[in-house]
Amino acid sequence: MQTKNHKFIYMKVKFSFVIVLLVLFSAHFPVEGQSFLKYVDPNIGTAHSRWFFYTPAAVPYGMAKLAPSTNGHYGNPSGWEAVGYDTRQNSIEGFVHFHEWQVGGVSYMPTTGAVKTKPGELEGTNTGYRSKFDRKNQVAEPGYYKVLLDDYNITTELTANKRVGFQRYTFPKHEQSHIILDIGNKQGESDIVTDASIKMVDDTHFEGYVITYPKYVKIYDPEGKIAMFFYGELSKKPASVTAFKADILTENQNSATGKGAGLVLNYKTTDKETIEVKTGLSYTSIQNAKQNFIAEAAGLSFDRAKTQAQQIWQEQLGKIAIEDRDEQNKIKFYTGLFHALLGRGIASDVNGAYPKHGGQTGQLHAQTGNKAKFEFINTDAIWGAFWNITQLWSLSYPEWYGSFVNTHLQIFKDKGWFGDGIANSEFVSGVGTNFVGLAIAGAYNAGIRNYDVEFAYQAVKANELSHKNRPVGAGKLDTKAFVDHGYVPFFERKGQDFVTDSTGSNFSGSHTLEYSYSAFAAAQMARALGKTADYAQFIKLSNGWQQIFNSQNKLMQPKKLDGSFIEKFDPYQPWRGFQEGNAVQYTFYVPHNPAGLINAIGKENFNNRLDSIFTVSEKLGFGGGKTIDAFAGVNSIYNHGNQPNLHTSWLFNFSGKPWLTQKWTRAIGREFYGTEPIHGYGYGQDEDQGQLGSWYVMNALGMFDVKGLTDLRPIIELGSPLFDKATVTLCNGKTLVIETKNNSKNNVYIQSATFNGTSLDNCWLYRDDLMQGGKLTFVMGNQPNINWGTKTPPPSAQ
Repeated sequence: MQTKNHKFIYMKVKFSFVIVLLVLFSAHFPVEGQSFLKYVDPNIGTAHSRWFFYTPAAVPYGMAKLAPSTNGHYGNPSGWEAVGYDTRQNSIEGFVHFHEWQVGGVSYMPTTGAVKTKPGELEGTNTGYRSKFDRKNQVAEPGYYKVLLDDYNITTELTANKRVGFQRYTFPKHEQSHIILDIGNKQGESDIVTDASIKMVDDTHFEGYVITYPKYVKIYDPEGKIAMFFYGELSKKPASVTAFKADILTENQNSATGKGAGLVLNYKTTDKETIEVKTGLSYTSIQNAKQNFIAEAAGLSFDRAKTQAQQIWQEQLGKIAIEDRDEQNKIKFYTGLFHALLGRGIASDVNGAYPKHGGQTGQLHAQTGNKAKFEFINTDAIWGAFWNITQLWSLSYPEWYGSFVNTHLQIFKDKGWFGDGIANSEFVSGVGTNFVGLAIAGAYNAGIRNYDVEFAYQAVKANELSHKNRPVGAGKLDTKAFVDHGYVPFFERKGQDFVTDSTGSNFSGSHTLEYSYSAFAAAQMARALGKTADYAQFIKLSNGWQQIFNSQNKLMQPKKLDGSFIEKFDPYQPWRGFQEGNAVQYTFYVPHNPAGLINAIGKENFNNRLDSIFTVSEKLGFGGGKTIDAFAGVNSIYNHGNQPNLHTSWLFNFSGKPWLTQKWTRAIGREFYGTEPIHGYGYGQDEDQGQLGSWYVMNALGMFDVKGLTDLRPIIELGSPLFDKATVTLCNGKTLVIETKNNSKNNVYIQSATFNGTSLDNCWLYRDDLMQGGKLTFVMGNQPNINWGTKTPPPSAQ
């Protein structure tokens, strides 16, 4: 008996140990065996997509972002439009390594036959080295891309890690096989190449650089430049090397310099012979490109690199694990999360070197202690990102919010100003305003503080108030006017558009609203740090929106310097007083004080007007209809394809009708977002480096903050959760489970909710409570419960 009891106890302990292991395992892998990669479709939204949008062969926030290019060498006339890869085009001109805002270069192309050194015309592949392809022979996944080039019968595969790009070509049997290293031609948004160099350093290694002068650098930081460096390794020695510069070929020459420079690596290949090319990248020097290569890719095969890249994507996508039967919604969700984690890219090297203004090299300070580590990153403007990507970062990806903040603080140290958009430390603002201070205040409020807080505050204050010698690339050139008058005066200058100076702006309406909002954010940071006088000044400025609110028509209407409203006012007219929008859209742009706006308009009027706006907008898919253009919805009454509108559907939570937020946010996710190459983010509208993807993720989770984390104690509003269950790994390592009961396509309305077993009577929670983790449970129905969520509205003015 004693022996049997001991055996029983042993087996019971062993069984309990196995259960504990399973529980621990499931905590780290919420949906056992689920592949999140299969729900990502990089081809969604690839009609009229931006240069940095389609880069499947990359890891999250990587420097190396490899992608096929159908039209990259054409550039674009304004420096920002769709260019690179378009689903409506059926030939490929090369496979490019650098894809960032205003940054593009280093293109390779495998070919056979006679040597050609120019990509050729889009519709005439025989005019250059480009090749037709069939999308049936194309594979695009997170971390991997594959395609068959029909003109050459060559299969090309791409993958990457942080700073190294991998290409693998499978050739046919051919006496004249080539790999074209096209270095000296413009790619995407990079515009003209001012200098380039490439040389073989031995039989299987090459190195070089490209210097470009993009249009937005020319406008916003004219003494700047964009430098890209590379160090590459070939798996097979070429039989010979041909140098070229434009159309001039030089046989048996191992180097080329200048605009239009490149090398052709010539091979004799057997059937199905593979040749691999690995390329280390850097924005600082060839030496650092080589160091990055050695650190990340020495001895690493293509297959192993692919496996590692996809393991990283599985881990990062899996921080939000969805359980649901609706495959299409999961594809939208994980493709949106994919773009959110792909949009921006690191610019610092493994040794901490980073690109400084004008081709200089800086060094990030040594990162020691318990603070989260950070990278220097390239990033488009943060305009509107407080309604999407910063909320996602603060939820589950704090390292990237910290990198964003530290990057801009480094820029401030180096240049004395924030720049809203950054390309290798050069100012590339794009919108002429600047929300960096607001984003930093949001990070502070969310508890992301791996930086010198006092220095950060002084930088935020300077961004809001300082105007003397303010460079154009820092944006907000009308700061003095706003501080002096409490609003930005409107002016029009004949023959001139997009004009802003110390006296006002032709975008005075939107600027007044934006600066009021960012002043509120600065006020909360000042309050947290005990800076009473600063707080008083900022809070006063945050009421600037009241000065341009016309109580007669209940619309925001720009004012002139003399205090009178502008004449010939058309509330549907975009671009006059309002950037990338109109008065109807921008009237709801008071995110820091929704209650004040609701009171000014009148609650009933507010709800009726906003509800009717969405009713009408639904007919146009909440954007520009099926017109393929980034600004297709700019003159609509609601345009989900652009930043100024992204909080509007959540305002009903403040106006006593949270069921309308539930209705319309669910409808926007259903109608505006698609799963097709053309209908992805609207129809060819601008996804803006993960912003629209991030909005979908937060919206589908049923969590949002209209105030963009600017409150001293931020809140999270509750909407209509899309999925049966979502398991979220929070930024503090805790777990939040969002569960719905009786959920369906038609059951979009919350009937009741609990958080960790306690009934929720309101449509919001304090964020710090939510971040403790646990279970958030919703019971859904097909009719509004007009009594739920209305007891206490979300706090408006803190």
